[in-house]
Amino acid sequence: MEYWRMERKNKNRGYQRLRVWQDATSLYVETCRLIRPFPFELKRIASQAIASADSVHRNIAEGYCRRSIREYIQHLYIALGSLGESVSGYHAYHKANQLLDEHFEILDVQAFKLENGLLRLVESLERKRDFGTWTESLIVSESNSVYTADNPDAQNPI
Repeated sequence: MEYWRMERKNKNRGYQRLRVWQDATSLYVETCRLIRPFPFELKRIASQAIASADSVHRNIAEGYCRRSIREYIQHLYIALGSLGESVSGYHAYHKANQLLDEHFEILDVQAFKLENGLLRLVESLERKRDFGTWTESLIVSESNSVYTADNPDAQNPI
């Protein structure tokens, strides 16, 4: 764990322990690295691509900090929407020969992993909401194990 995270740790920042938030920040970093060098005439498109990738991790964090299960799930759906916007852009840039094959693969693989993790997290939270097992407190209520497809407990996360 990085030094700054150990020193600045509190219950409201628990989202930083979620794999989906970590994956979303990694996707943002890669998007910046691979899209920022677009030529001047594509700067507006590059800016929009970076903004949509930025929105994903921000919405995961905001939903987590809201504490209401309804708002948390709503923000995760917004994150999924932003991720869809990002993926659509990656495909269009690739098809227009603005994004190299290997750069497209890096972004698409990361986005696919994140998308599946977010979908599993939403399913887990919706089950908690439906069964009344959600506790509105500032703790990490989900286990990262729910994101593993081959996990036998993925259908009944903690």
